[in-house]
Amino acid sequence: MDDLPKILEGVEGKFIETSRIKIFTRFTTKIQGNQIVFIHGNLTSGTYFEETMVEFENDFYCIAPDLRGYGLTEDKIIDATRGLRDWSDDLKALLDALNLKKIHLVGWSLGGGVSMQFLIDNPQRVQSLTIIDPISPFGFGGTKDYKGTPCWDDYAGSGGGTVNPDFVKRIKEHDLTESDSNSPLNVINNFYYKPPFRAKRELDYLKSSLLEKIGDDRYPGDFIPSKNWPYVAPGKYGPVNAMSPKYLNLIEIVDINPKPPILWVRGDSDLVVSDNSLMDFGYLGKLGIIPNYPGENVYPPQPMVTQTRFILNKYRENGGQFYEEVIKDSAHAPHIEKFDEFNTLLKKFIKEKV
Repeated sequence: MDDLPKILEGVEGKFIETSRIKIFTRFTTKIQGNQIVFIHGNLTSGTYFEETMVEFENDFYCIAPDLRGYGLTEDKIIDATRGLRDWSDDLKALLDALNLKKIHLVGWSLGGGVSMQFLIDNPQRVQSLTIIDPISPFGFGGTKDYKGTPCWDDYAGSGGGTVNPDFVKRIKEHDLTESDSNSPLNVINNFYYKPPFRAKRELDYLKSSLLEKIGDDRYPGDFIPSKNWPYVAPGKYGPVNAMSPKYLNLIEIVDINPKPPILWVRGDSDLVVSDNSLMDFGYLGKLGIIPNYPGENVYPPQPMVTQTRFILNKYRENGGQFYEEVIKDSAHAPHIEKFDEFNTLLKKFIKEKV
């Protein structure tokens, strides 16, 4: 079909029936070496990892599923009150169906959080973890310090009500244009990458992003009114609510056993996951973009990178290892923008640190 992304030569895609959900999954056609599983982020799919899969095919058997709610995977509800556990449980079901006992796990953005949740739930099944510009371990939006303290008791400023409805409308309409700042292609090019970078497979990426399931119980999810600024609080369904700190807290990762080594890769120009994120209401309020801002003493920008570093330092203090790599002149998708540099880092990490 013309509205579906093409799959690269060297990669095959098929549906895998699991005990929980039918998952569309990409595999390298060369089946050799240890397994690496790539977990994509929000508004993306496994398509965004195909180039890296092909690059790694001589060393590893590479696998990239589409998460529940994304891509071609069976359309099932995400119970946001479980945080990221629906996705973690889906991944376990996929590995069981494929009879994969232990994997190298690579997660990007939301997928970084899913990967951390999977590690918490199944530490014995992870040989190494690589997280690329991961969502904060304390969720997205609504917290104010390195420990993830909520700004309000109802976690206002996080969840489904924080997403621009015009952007959602354009996803639903499969907008392939650059006609508006809220067009998905413009959002991807201005937030995932550092302009003027444009991806070679831009159209395939965009088509895969537009497969995201839309609705009040899908993306972005439901919400409830709040008396607290910015006057919306998280609901119970969909991916953006699952990312709310009301339901998401990955502090348990510091106590898991065994503790595989962790590589944290991030772009130095990321505007999505940042201590000053242009998708965070605290920072937007500080800039005067969202009216009636109560001030930094009440609702400061969420220190997302600082929160991740706090958790990973705790992981290290408790006997684990982590390595931080900052890729210059890249934003939220360094594995695409700085393809060779990222692949070199990942291969070196797995071969030397694991």
